[in-house]
Amino acid sequence: MIRLIPAIDIMEGRCVRLEKGDFGRQTNYTVDMPELAVQYEQAGFTRLHLVDLDGARAGVVKNLNVLGKICSVTGLVVDFGGGVQSEADLEQVFHAGAAMVTVGSLAVKNRNLLQQWLLRYGPSRFILGADVRNRRILISGWTGEAGTGLFEFLEYWISQGVEQVLCTDIEKDGMLTGPSVELYQEIMDRFPGIRLIASGGISSVEDIKRLNESGISGVVLGKALLEGKIKPDELEPFLKNNQTN
Repeated sequence: MIRLIPAIDIMEGRCVRLEKGDFGRQTNYTVDMPELAVQYEQAGFTRLHLVDLDGARAGVVKNLNVLGKICSVTGLVVDFGGGVQSEADLEQVFHAGAAMVTVGSLAVKNRNLLQQWLLRYGPSRFILGADVRNRRILISGWTGEAGTGLFEFLEYWISQGVEQVLCTDIEKDGMLTGPSVELYQEIMDRFPGIRLIASGGISSVEDIKRLNESGISGVVLGKALLEGKIKPDELEPFLKNNQTN
């Protein structure tokens, strides 16, 4: 059964959600982020996708303190993304408690370094971040064009040993308009052995059920959870399964 992964996006010390990856179109949430993570754990979630938006734009980790606090007060399995582009950043993020790191820009800008990390730490510690608009890869917090298509990008990195991919359709992200099921299905058809995490547009339990039927391994829940469009009690069958697997 599909694994449910709540997301917390950090910008300038606040929990935010962007619309379509646009830093000028953000919603701020007046929540204590470590407390929110505790609430997610109490509701039955076992994972957390933590995004350092400041770091994604700057190319260096900026919100290590939030990661450390969340890992100190919960037992959530945290994957951290945003700005991890050096050995020093990677070591700090792992030391702060992240179980995994999501890498996107690095996979375009410094292939050799990511290849070294995959060999040294193992593929289970990394999630390949594929942020797409019109099936083209974007990097640097969705502000830069990578010059490569989605399937070319995936084919290369899967050949290098990547096992997990988080694919975000930027046009859907933060819009609550439903996920790109057809795109994710195409990825699964092309790369059946990959563990694919879908992100962007999820607005209802029905969306989650559709993704589950597609055989996708995980789904990121952002705005829909924060704004109560999806309530944890509606997710009980999924969460019970997640806790035992």
